[in-house]
Amino acid sequence: MDLLYQIFVDPFVQMGTAPDLLVQTLWEGLVSGVLYALIALGFVLIFKASGVFNFAQGIMVVFAALTLVGLYEKGVPAFLALALTIVVMLGLAVLVERLMLRPLVNQPDIVLFMATFGLTYVLIGLGEIIFGGDPKVMIADQLYLPRGAIDVNMLGGFVSLQKIDIAAAIIASLMVAGLAVVFQKTRIGRALRAVADSHKAALSVGISLEQIWVVVWFAAGIVALATGIMWGARSNVSFALEIVSLKALPVLILGGLTSIPGAIVGGIIIGVGEKLGEFYWGPLLGSGIESWLAYVIALIFLLFRPQGLFGERIIERI
Repeated sequence: MDLLYQIFVDPFVQMGTAPDLLVQTLWEGLVSGVLYALIALGFVLIFKASGVFNFAQGIMVVFAALTLVGLYEKGVPAFLALALTIVVMLGLAVLVERLMLRPLVNQPDIVLFMATFGLTYVLIGLGEIIFGGDPKVMIADQLYLPRGAIDVNMLGGFVSLQKIDIAAAIIASLMVAGLAVVFQKTRIGRALRAVADSHKAALSVGISLEQIWVVVWFAAGIVALATGIMWGARSNVSFALEIVSLKALPVLILGGLTSIPGAIVGGIIIGVGEKLGEFYWGPLLGSGIESWLAYVIALIFLLFRPQGLFGERIIERI
């Protein structure tokens, strides 16, 4: 009975007796969730346009951040390095379309999926050759990202809000909202949805698959760059960021592979869920709960709603 009390009752008692700590935990989970959603958005954009699950999205986050920091270390001013990194991500999108997508068009999905595995290791090797394998410090001050904390008197205690977390949440939210508007309301967005529905139908009305693929991979590259800057500013820029990016997989399972709103909702669920689990259930279940709880939540969703909260239910007629 004591164990059941500790699992099902005691955490909620703690939430009620220390509401300021609950708000602090929810805030940290919200920030992590928005950044997870930003990573997941890169997967969603590419999958919607080409039907490819881009396993390389995680290393694209690392490669973009390493490029930015590496250019700055070579003496390039911060904002010029940022502009050049955007050009690099555009070049990467063009190369992916020319060298990977175009030769493999109409191949089985598993072939394209394995091609993104190959792209992952190409970018890892290229990043290590050019920038080395040592962790690097993100140029947060040079990009005018704020440092320090704001202490807010709330619910009888103080909630500490890191300025970099506030900036990350705002920038990520604006990017997600902006991309959602672009792909819902603009001509390129309509073309993207047409390509996602049927490549042949899109070609028949004059939509260029090559241009759409370049645009979408470039958009995914910009998302990867923003994610790399925000995560790098919170810690360091290293290849370990690829592990963090894999947290987007449970987000995709929750939200659905083709849904931008699903990426947002799924990210917040995972971010808040793992922070609550770490703070309130971590002492009982082990301090490493944050590393695996997201996958447990995703597994539970798979059992009851495998298409995700916003995914389309697949109906097969026999």
